[in-house]
Amino acid sequence: VIYYARESWFIKTTSVADRMIELNKTINWQPPEVGVGRFGNWLEENKDWALSRDRFWATPLPIWVSDDGDLFAVGSIAELKEGFIEENGKRKPVSEIEEIELHKPFVDKILFEKDGKIYKRTPEVIDAWFDSGSMPFAQYHYPFENKEWFEKNAFPADFISEGIDQTRGWFYTLHAIAVMLFGDVAFKNIIVNELILDKKGLKMSKAKGNTVDPFFLFDKYGADAARWYLVANSPPWRPTLFDEEGLVEVQRKFFGTLLNTYSFFALYANIDKFKYNEAPVPFEKREEIDRWIISRLNSLVDEYEKLMDSYEITKAARAVSSFTVDHLSNWYVRRCRRRFWKSEMNESKLAAYQTLYECLETICKLTSPFTPFLSEEIYQNLNSVTGKENYESIHLSKYPEVGKTDKELELKMDIAQRVVYLTRAMRAKENLKVRQPLKKIMVAVEASKRETLVMMKDVILDEVNIKELVILEDDSEIVQKSAKANFKSIGPRFGNLVKQVAAAITALSKNEISKLEAGEEIAISIDDSELTITKEDIIVVSSEIKGWAVESDSSVTVAIDKELDEQLIAEGLAREFVNRVQNMRKDAGFKVTDKIKIYYSGSKLIIGAVESFNQYIVNETLAESLELNGNENKGFKQDWEIGEQTCSINIEKISF
Repeated sequence: VIYYARESWFIKTTSVADRMIELNKTINWQPPEVGVGRFGNWLEENKDWALSRDRFWATPLPIWVSDDGDLFAVGSIAELKEGFIEENGKRKPVSEIEEIELHKPFVDKILFEKDGKIYKRTPEVIDAWFDSGSMPFAQYHYPFENKEWFEKNAFPADFISEGIDQTRGWFYTLHAIAVMLFGDVAFKNIIVNELILDKKGLKMSKAKGNTVDPFFLFDKYGADAARWYLVANSPPWRPTLFDEEGLVEVQRKFFGTLLNTYSFFALYANIDKFKYNEAPVPFEKREEIDRWIISRLNSLVDEYEKLMDSYEITKAARAVSSFTVDHLSNWYVRRCRRRFWKSEMNESKLAAYQTLYECLETICKLTSPFTPFLSEEIYQNLNSVTGKENYESIHLSKYPEVGKTDKELELKMDIAQRVVYLTRAMRAKENLKVRQPLKKIMVAVEASKRETLVMMKDVILDEVNIKELVILEDDSEIVQKSAKANFKSIGPRFGNLVKQVAAAITALSKNEISKLEAGEEIAISIDDSELTITKEDIIVVSSEIKGWAVESDSSVTVAIDKELDEQLIAEGLAREFVNRVQNMRKDAGFKVTDKIKIYYSGSKLIIGAVESFNQYIVNETLAESLELNGNENKGFKQDWEIGEQTCSINIEKISF
C-alpha cells in the first residue's frame, strides 16, 4: 500500500470545536467515561473533516466549479433544475427531464452558466459517514418537508445506541453535523455497546468455532430468555462473556419463578373463580404482608423508572428479578399459601388474590420492553379472565404509577428477612433441612432494631422452623473471641517490646477486645511503661460456641442450636412424611382439592413420628384417614427413604 497526499474537500469542523466540546457535556453517556474520555478526547484533538472521496458509488459532492476556480454549492433539486445538459450540441434544461438521477454519471452531465461562465461538478463523492450523520433529518426530507414537525418532535433524538467502534464514526458525524447546522446535540442519551465475547473472554469467530447461532438459542430457550440474559448479565457497555449456562439459569431462576408464581395464582384463582369483580380491598384494610409487598412493588416501580430514565437497564432488570424471586415468590407467596388454601372467600383471601394479581400484572408491564412475549402471554391470561383493563395488548397499556408505600414496614420486614436468610444459609451449611425444627435461635442486633425483631418474632420463627427466639444486645454470648497481634502495626510502634506487647494482646479479655473493635483504646503495662493498644494493633479471631452454628452480616449476628432431641427429630420426620405425601399427590395427578386416604408402614421412628403428629399430617395433606399397615393394593404406592429411616406410603383418592 502506497500512501500519498492529494487535494480534498474539507469541512472546517475546527471552527465549531469548542461548541462541540461544550455540548458534549450535556449528553448523558452510558458509560460516562466514553463521553468524557474516548469521545471527549477525540473532540479535543479535532481536525477538519476530509469530506471528499475519489470513488464512483456514493453521494456526489454537490459543488460546481468554473474554469477560473469560482464555485457554488447546489442545495436542492429545485436548484439543480436551474442547470442544463448538452445533447447533440443543444442545451436541454434539467427542469424538462422527467426523472432526475441524483447520482453519477447523470449528475456529472449537469452544467450551469452564470455571468458567462460554465460550471461543472467536481468529480468527487461524499464520505459515507456524512450520509450516516445526516440520517436524523434526511429521513424526513428536512428542510423541504416536515420542517416544523421535525424541529418540534423528532430532534434531538432522545436515545441512540451503537457499538464502541462508532466513537469516531457515527457518534462523531451525528454530533458534528448537528452542531454545525443547528447549534445543538443530535441525541440526548446514548448507550455504548461493547463486544459479546465467548465464555472464556475470547472474540467470537467462525475460524475458532466459538460463534453462537442466535436462531438456535431462540428456538431452544426463546428470544425473551436470550434478551433478558444479555440485559441482566452485565451492562451493555462492558464486554459480555456469553455462556449458554447463563441462559439456562435465567430460564430457571427468573422465568421459572415468575411462571411458577403465575401458575400458583391461576390454579387457586380458577378453583375459587376469582375474576377481580369485587372492589379492591383498601390498602389500609389489607393484612400487613399484603401492605408490605404492595409497598415493595411501588418502591420497585419508582426505582425501575428512575433506573430506566438514566439508562441503567441492567440494574433495572436485576431489581425486577430480585423482587420477583426474593420478595414475591420466596416470601409473600410462601407466607400466604394457607390464605389461598382456605375454602371460604373472606376479605383476607380476596385481598391476597388482588395483591398477587396486581404484582403479576405490574411485573409484566415493567419487563415488557425486554420480555415482550412472556409478558404479553401472562398479561393476556390474566386480563382475558378479569377484563380489568381495556387494552388490546400489554404494549398498549399505561406504565404503572407509583402507589402507596410504607418504608417503615419495608424496613421491618427487611430485618426479618435478613435473619431468615442467614439462618437458611446456616442450615444449608450444617446440612439441617428447613423441615427439621430446631430448639433455639439467638440474634444479636443493634438497639434500634431490637423492637422490630420482637414484633417480627412469630414471622421469623415460622419461616426458620425454630421454637424459641432470644434477642441479644451483642454477640458476646454466641461468638467466642480472642485477639492476636498485628505485627505489621505493632512492629514499627514498639520495636524491642514487640514480643511482650504481642503476649499482652493475646491475654486481652473479651470485654477489652469489644472496646477495641468499637474504636476505643486500651492501656497495657510493659516493664513499668504504660502503652496504648488500638484497633489496628490486633487481629480478632472468632470461633463458634460448641453445638451452635453462627452466621453474620454487617449488622446482624445469628446463632442456631444444632442439638436435636427426640421430640424435634420426630417432628422433623413428620414434616418429611408430609412432603412425600404431597409429592405423591402431584405425581398421581390429584387436584389440590381432592381428599385422600393414607396407608403407611415403616421403621419404628417413622411410625412414632406419624402417631405423634397425626393431626398435623392429616390437616396438611387433606387426608380423611391415616392408617398403619393399610391395604397395599389400594391407590398410589411409593417407598421412601427419609434420612436413615424407611417407609412405604399408599394414597387413595376419595370419591364422593
